[in-house]
Amino acid sequence: MKEQNLLIRRSRIKKCFKELPSINEQERVLILSTLWNIAMNQPEDPEFPSLGILKCMVTLLHKSLNDRSWLLDGQNAYAPYYAAHIVGSYTMNSFEFAEKAVESGVIPPLLDLMRGKISWLEQRVAVRALGHLASYDSTFKSVAVYEEEVVKLAMGLASRCDEVVYNEFVSVKDVNKRVGYHRNLITRGVGGLEMENRKAEEWASQMQCWSLHLLNCFAIRGRSVDLISNQDFLKDLSSMWGGYVNHTSPSGVGLIRILCYTRVGRARVSESREVVESICNLSRSSDDWQYMGIDCLLLLLDDTNTRYKVLETASVCLCDLVEVRKLGERSKLGHKITRALLIDFKNGKKSRMIKNPELETRLKEIWVSKRERLMSDEKLEEKRVLVSLIKQEANHRFWLGDIETAVLKYTEGVKLCPKKLRKERIVLYSNRAQCYLLLNDPDSAISDATRALSISNPANSHAKSLWRRSQAYYMKGMAKESLMDCLMFIKAFVNVNKKKHVKIPYYAVHMIRKLMDSTWFFASAKSKLSNGCTSDLDASPSSGLGRSKEELSNDEMLIRRAINENKHLMSGKLD
Repeated sequence: MKEQNLLIRRSRIKKCFKELPSINEQERVLILSTLWNIAMNQPEDPEFPSLGILKCMVTLLHKSLNDRSWLLDGQNAYAPYYAAHIVGSYTMNSFEFAEKAVESGVIPPLLDLMRGKISWLEQRVAVRALGHLASYDSTFKSVAVYEEEVVKLAMGLASRCDEVVYNEFVSVKDVNKRVGYHRNLITRGVGGLEMENRKAEEWASQMQCWSLHLLNCFAIRGRSVDLISNQDFLKDLSSMWGGYVNHTSPSGVGLIRILCYTRVGRARVSESREVVESICNLSRSSDDWQYMGIDCLLLLLDDTNTRYKVLETASVCLCDLVEVRKLGERSKLGHKITRALLIDFKNGKKSRMIKNPELETRLKEIWVSKRERLMSDEKLEEKRVLVSLIKQEANHRFWLGDIETAVLKYTEGVKLCPKKLRKERIVLYSNRAQCYLLLNDPDSAISDATRALSISNPANSHAKSLWRRSQAYYMKGMAKESLMDCLMFIKAFVNVNKKKHVKIPYYAVHMIRKLMDSTWFFASAKSKLSNGCTSDLDASPSSGLGRSKEELSNDEMLIRRAINENKHLMSGKLD
């Protein structure tokens, strides 16, 4: 590597790649580790691919798969991991390198690794490399030769990687019984049991995300949509969450949205109430991928073949979002939602497919408010004063403990308050959401808090509404949604209280501690293992909360008692 003469350097590197499979195993692993580091940091450097590194890695993969005694000799166990990882790194950003890899015959050995012929660690890097190869049109066709098997393998890995990694690594408490080279690769020799478990969670989550990416490569080309849209897998998809481990991955909802762009995908999604409800929950959350959930619902509503299968369920959620101005780069989202909800009104059909009277009333209100005329400044100020008086009366009733009357007064204020008075309406909705919490009505609390957050600027920035919705989601046992709102509440709280050393409320920290355990990537796998459950590809997904019914019931009682006994602490003063 340090040779100054370019011709001599290239000649020696080329020779190294030819001899690498047959040299001393310790020296080989040292060289592979160095090559891995170079490939990770310089994936677009053409020098090594032009000198035969990809063909060398393919040779090592074949040797690892076909010669068991060689694989188990000394440090050779590291070879297939490094080899597949190097291939994945060089093919990550370059279709030219991907084409070289395919020409070198890399797909069959990667498939063997993906089938699990060695261990989950090699499956992780194999699905990563195959995902990169499937990303380019020029190499996708070579992966698609094995289309059905690749898709089924990727579906299996996405659904069950948490159980595999937990059962085979994380749940093994005796470190001496954990596979040695797994421990070394995961932590690079640094850190103890806690570090190993944290990295194992990250790697298992990456395996799931890369499996979904591979499936995306087929679905986005309209391939294997019928296979991927399997009802059991769709349910698994709806519970897959990139979360705080993989911040940039939309995980399951990203693939669901791609499926919703196809006729078959929309039909299958609309047939599962569980999946539709999951999308609705995402749409009414502060998750970064909230807009993807909304996109899915709009795609389902725009298709006449699926609209009336999901209309009532989707409308309950989308009615709370009609005033969203902007989410990320998406502008005028509320207008799109309103248009999708009111198609039947526009066509003179009204809402005959809606059987819920309250929901039908909400849709009629949206229809009427769409035609609301502008008020004069004098009339607007008159309304503002009247709404303020009603709010004060509602607040008074609240502090007297007459929560039901407070709800009625806040409702009166909401009906009188013009849409232009956004700040006033945020307060009315948010305060009414607090009342619903005290009345043990989390669904209504979620609806009102969402409406307040939709009006806030930017969206999802009103701290009290975030906290109240977080509590409501927790009462329903929806840990993921509760955690996201709680984290956003802390962010909003810090922004409002702009001090250098602002103290985060203890109750929010306490909530997050409980929710982090519930949303742990391995929570479902741990629950299944402790219950003695085994799973296969057709098993139904767990809730992912990792809590028994008794624990959930006790936690709900605790938080409800806390809400009633510590209203001024848990919820903040009413506005």
